[in-house]
Amino acid sequence: MPTFTTRERLDLGYTDQGHGPAVVFLHPFPLDSRAWESQIALLAAEHRVLAVDFPGFGSSGPPPAGVTLAGFAAGVIELLRELGVYRAAVVGLSMGGYVALELAAQEPGLVSRLVLADTRAGPDSPEGAAGRERFAARAEKNGVGWIADEMLPKLLRPQPDPAVARWVAGLIARATPAGVAAAQRAMAVRADHGPTLERLRMPVLVLSGGEDALIPPQESARMVERLPNARLELLPGAGHLSNLEEPELFNRALVSFVTE
Repeated sequence: MPTFTTRERLDLGYTDQGHGPAVVFLHPFPLDSRAWESQIALLAAEHRVLAVDFPGFGSSGPPPAGVTLAGFAAGVIELLRELGVYRAAVVGLSMGGYVALELAAQEPGLVSRLVLADTRAGPDSPEGAAGRERFAARAEKNGVGWIADEMLPKLLRPQPDPAVARWVAGLIARATPAGVAAAQRAMAVRADHGPTLERLRMPVLVLSGGEDALIPPQESARMVERLPNARLELLPGAGHLSNLEEPELFNRALVSFVTE
């Protein structure tokens, strides 16, 4: 995968496939851009598809000290400008959704359409932020070998497909301790984008796994209520990683939305 180094020294790995209207994919924690393989393969026939690895994940370099989700978003914007992309549909899931919202807040004119999957606009509670710091410190001390066992029950539906569970565990194992720690700390101090929702004028599709244990569908529905031009699609049978557990439903909704 090619890489691009931003002015703020983010070394971002990315994929760039196909031709046509641009679609940008932003991955969930603690996976990387390979989580989007199904969606990339589907859209690349008629779109220019880009998927970015955040620092410390996939093919990206290590994260700089103190990096934030606002910094992630600014880095993606700089990368897109370098590649000649000035208008794109942006798709983010979980942590990728946090970055997608930050990107839309920074450069709303860049975002033609926005897909927010299994994510939220609000910040962490103090308890949640403290939990992220413990997670970050544990990754720095013990590496990433324990993360799949702890997170798979939260990321997937109660009785997941074993093949999906193995795939997700393999992606988690590719993460670096520094990337995991930096992402957790960045999420812990992320901005409250609840007010941002009310200012977004582009069409927005909110996707929610019906069995998402981390961000339940009711929370997704409340987010849609604050968006001026949005709709919610529930994906029954999917947990938090809805694009991996119900790819047919996810892809159908995604393609319909980005080709409207």
